[in-house]
Amino acid sequence: MKRAHREKLQLCDALERIADALPSVDRLKCLGTANAIVPLLRNIHRYEEAVIFPAYEEAVVGGNANLASTRRLRAEHVEDECFAGEVTETLLAIGHGETVENPEAIGFMLRGLFENLRRHIAFEREHVLPMIGIVDRD
Repeated sequence: MKRAHREKLQLCDALERIADALPSVDRLKCLGTANAIVPLLRNIHRYEEAVIFPAYEEAVVGGNANLASTRRLRAEHVEDECFAGEVTETLLAIGHGETVENPEAIGFMLRGLFENLRRHIAFEREHVLPMIGIVDRD
């Protein structure tokens, strides 16, 4: 899980660097980032849903906790993957030479994705992982 968070945060950092550089971006960075987003998120989300969330749910059942948190986190996975698809299309277009006509809108889009991912990680670190005995404070 620590590795998964580290990889997602590295992706967030890459997206933030691209957003900050707009409209003058490194096209190769756009292509590399675009090609990494969806596979990375899908793999991490599968792991969380198959291993981490069931362990969390088992840990909190005795504590009378509301399992709405994992339902929300699963819904965020779907939203993040859909959003990642849109970001991927945009970054691929830029990487293949398309002109950045509206850098503010693209920056807003990129920031929307990486801020959602960072918020999701923060919640997992503060609430989910401690309940299953994982300390992730990197």
